[in-house]
Amino acid sequence: MRQAGRYLPEYRALRSRLGLLELCKTPEAAAQVTVLAVEKLGVDAAIIFADILLLAEPLGVGLAFHRGEGPRILRPVRTREEVARLPAVDPQDALAFVFDAIRLARRALGGRVPLIGFAGGPFTVASYLIEGGPSRDFLRTKKVMYSDPETWDALMTRLADLTARYLAGQIASGAEAVQLFDSWIGCLSPHAYRRFVLPYTRRVLAALPPDVPVIHFGTGTAGLLEAMRDAGGDVIGLDWRVELGAAWQRLGDRVAVQGNLDPAVLLAPPEEIRAGVRAILEAAGGRPGHIFNLGHGVLPMTPWERVRLVVDAVHELSQR
Repeated sequence: MRQAGRYLPEYRALRSRLGLLELCKTPEAAAQVTVLAVEKLGVDAAIIFADILLLAEPLGVGLAFHRGEGPRILRPVRTREEVARLPAVDPQDALAFVFDAIRLARRALGGRVPLIGFAGGPFTVASYLIEGGPSRDFLRTKKVMYSDPETWDALMTRLADLTARYLAGQIASGAEAVQLFDSWIGCLSPHAYRRFVLPYTRRVLAALPPDVPVIHFGTGTAGLLEAMRDAGGDVIGLDWRVELGAAWQRLGDRVAVQGNLDPAVLLAPPEEIRAGVRAILEAAGGRPGHIFNLGHGVLPMTPWERVRLVVDAVHELSQR
């Protein structure tokens, strides 16, 4: 969950010289940041340094990152005509820098830990394209969904196919597992998710090689867990708003779970952090198939030593 994040001093030094897009498009730097997280934190897997909206840039929508504001789409896509004008994109060409970074990172990791690739889920990417940036209520997105389902279908089908090809390219380049970040699906009702999102997410995941593990993650998804499971994925990511043991019982034994410590706990004293880690491990009950993780990304103000403390506590307490 954003391992290299905004909290490692070496990453901050690199970002003082390179913008986010420039860093993502420099394979050597992206691979360096990926491996740095492993070496600095002692985690059990690496996740390639990239951004969920890299897929949007070659669509010609004017992706920009403004410091302190997050990503912006300068030319939002909200009508049937605007969807039709989106260019055909070949991820092998348009996103070759991601595949190069994966190859470099795999080589640098030398088999010490597996490397995870990722992409944004179709709904989350679509919501950025429609809203023009982050949103609290996603009203523009929902308006398209409900009032113009043909336009919604055209956009989501385009994004689903593009995402599937992008993730397949990451796997072919050396990613040993992939994660689908559908970060904003928590704004939907279960009915809306099943109608407007599940078919497209299933389309993405069904197109991937069956022997490569897939993690399926969203936030605010307490009411959507069973639907997410039905959409696909070997692992369902849990945010911190659900109790892990109860959520896993709902999901059943045919999926693993990832999560789900509240990132804010990392701002607490060390003894409180250890208590939070212990509570998550106790909720998992020693069942095989639990990947310890945060319930979302590390907060920017988090001291990196607290992240290392979490990793060390997980290793120590799970061995006990």
